[in-house]
Amino acid sequence: MTAESREASLPSPRTLPEAIEELPLPYLELDRRGIVLAANRATRELHPPGHGELVGELSFSMVALDQQEPSFAEFVSLMESGETPPVVLRAIFDRTGYYRTYQLHRSIMRDAEGRPTGMRIIGVDVSGMQHALEEARRRSLWLESVLDSMNEAVIATDAIGIITGLNPAAEELLGWKAADLVGKTVEDGIQILGFESGDNSFFSFVTGLIESRKGLATLVDRQGREFPVRIWSSPAIDKGTGFVIGVVFTMYKPGAAHLVPGGQSAAPDR
Repeated sequence: MTAESREASLPSPRTLPEAIEELPLPYLELDRRGIVLAANRATRELHPPGHGELVGELSFSMVALDQQEPSFAEFVSLMESGETPPVVLRAIFDRTGYYRTYQLHRSIMRDAEGRPTGMRIIGVDVSGMQHALEEARRRSLWLESVLDSMNEAVIATDAIGIITGLNPAAEELLGWKAADLVGKTVEDGIQILGFESGDNSFFSFVTGLIESRKGLATLVDRQGREFPVRIWSSPAIDKGTGFVIGVVFTMYKPGAAHLVPGGQSAAPDR
């Protein structure tokens, strides 16, 4: 296609209403081929100057290479079906010189007969939130791996005593799978028949919210068998607020190799 024929095939740029032109969020309108019909000031200010004119270009050229083909295929499907587009995340190269993550809110433009003629898109830069989410997920997976490798049984609850998680050692100790216990109260999920400590202190979930406790307890497993365990309970503190957000229970059978809470390794307890 020659430059003249290509220019003749392009749609005429559309003038946007002032409210949309001054919208602080990027706004685009595409025809049914995915060609940019209109872009507001916020979009133009984000568009890299070395990438040429924005209006008249295929919109998917701004998306990360690995997302261009599936993004275009989805767009074509939406133009054919007329279905309401879902909100999506896309990596878009902008004036910062980097790909940033944008949350795209989309709607179908239609003619008088209701047939799809194009798409409106509003973008929200969620790069910071996305990075924080990915970092939290990475830390969560790392912590999960650490807990899974421990010999000690570890059970965590929230601040009202609902079990939120347990590691494989806890599943083996109690005979219950995590899916069986998560969502139950600690009193319903873990049967503690007795507790002995050096200072004769009382042991319960409520006391675990206040301070650390340790001692020798008698538990009942899934088969109804009673067995002794060394048990610690410690309040879980939110580092950001300083508030107690739950209790962590650590336990092992006397005679098993273990790691004493606080990071000191220990020989098998006799």
